[in-house]
Amino acid sequence: LWYSSSVKKPEHFGFIKIMFIWERFMLFDRVKPLDQILATAEKKGLKRQLGAFSLTMLGIGAIIGTGIFVLTAVAANKAGPGMMYSFVIAGFVCALTALIYSEIAAMVPVAGSAYTYSYAVLGETIAWAVGWALILEYAVAAGAVAVGWSGYINGLLHEMNMGLPAALMAGPADTITLPDGTTTHGTFNVLAFTISLLITWLLVLGTSKSAKFTSILVVIKVLALAVFIVLAWPHIQASNFEPMLPNGWGTPLSGVGVLGAAASIFFAYVGFDAVSTAAEETENPNRNIPIGLIGSLAVCTVFYLLVSYAAIGSMGAQPGGALSQSKEPLAFVLKEIGFPGVGNAVGIAAILALPSVVLMMMFGQTRILFTMARDGLMPKAFAKVHPKYHTPHVVTIVTGIAVSLFAAMFPVGALADISNSGTLFAFFVVAVGVMVLRKQQPDRPRPFRTPLLWIVGPLAMGGCALLFVSLGWLTIKLFLIWFVIGMAVYFLYSRKHSHLANGTSHD
Repeated sequence: LWYSSSVKKPEHFGFIKIMFIWERFMLFDRVKPLDQILATAEKKGLKRQLGAFSLTMLGIGAIIGTGIFVLTAVAANKAGPGMMYSFVIAGFVCALTALIYSEIAAMVPVAGSAYTYSYAVLGETIAWAVGWALILEYAVAAGAVAVGWSGYINGLLHEMNMGLPAALMAGPADTITLPDGTTTHGTFNVLAFTISLLITWLLVLGTSKSAKFTSILVVIKVLALAVFIVLAWPHIQASNFEPMLPNGWGTPLSGVGVLGAAASIFFAYVGFDAVSTAAEETENPNRNIPIGLIGSLAVCTVFYLLVSYAAIGSMGAQPGGALSQSKEPLAFVLKEIGFPGVGNAVGIAAILALPSVVLMMMFGQTRILFTMARDGLMPKAFAKVHPKYHTPHVVTIVTGIAVSLFAAMFPVGALADISNSGTLFAFFVVAVGVMVLRKQQPDRPRPFRTPLLWIVGPLAMGGCALLFVSLGWLTIKLFLIWFVIGMAVYFLYSRKHSHLANGTSHD
């Protein structure tokens, strides 16, 4: 209206230009009402078939994985025995975030996780930024877990004198320690590539099949961790915890010390929010989503603290030491303390169980991209549902190919840190969104209310910000580059294809 009334008045052209720029780049426009989001999901939603137990198993399946089976070595190299504190810090931040997620996920039980919540409260531009960041969380994380899985299976194959050539054991940016002690670089991680493609095929077949598969693998890896704790515990020595903080607490942007290790080990807890991406496929989501989120995180936190304490106490964890350099740290500890057979068994358990984490990370990614496509922000082909399997097969295949290539080319530590940057950004925005929604719509029904939100919310935001700056400057630069690319894609393609802005919908 202001444009049409001013177009014939040249003196107003400057004002028109300013208003155009504001409309074009304003951040908090195009908010999608919650009722519209719920109506869209009901009309074009996925089949509801997951209960509280399945969700909790999916959450545990997503959480327990590379973080404890592989990144224990990375944390030891950054913080030494102080990584015990790192597990506590990362777990505390995740616990705060889980409480916040539970409120919004129970209110808005649809696919899309933090992206959908941001769309409903903070607007399309912020929602796009969150969805773009979640590609780092899920797709890159899935690649990291696949690389961690390949480390265990390569170790087992070498024990059986059936090892692959070094060039096929890792990507070009990763190093491999050969049996004679020398190191070399890989070329293409063929095992990580293969497992990612297999998981993609399984996801195309169907959600319920994936959930049953995950539940079996969860039991296997929980048993493996329990056996590790029982066997390593008697070998704990107080001297192995000295010095407790060889690299100190760490400083922002350094990527080392307790905070640097916490920023990396945060990856060990990521996955609980993948439960919220399954909200649209959950029976009675108002009740079952909070159970799945909080229950899976609680179980995993207890295991993490016991396993890390047993690992450090039984053989030490100084930076540069044997544990910090291992590609299969838990199996390595058991072999060193006199249980080589059980160590191999734990390695086999990791080989069997880690694919469940790849599955959940890819599951979360496909559901977010599916929802973004349903909103018009991604190509509409991503929103297609298979007529037989009732899964978003196109986006699953595209995601699977991307994850396979990530896994084939990059080392686990680098992938984990990059993934964490996207996760921490998304968690921060969700905390903001839940607090804003409390003020905007205080009377909207909330099946689960975050206790002490005005304390929990700021603490969660502060924790996410602290861990983000502790990732190291290189990781932060990569995140910023990714963010700029995402904004370019949004303003060049997604913004003008948005169904909310155009009054259209995907058929």
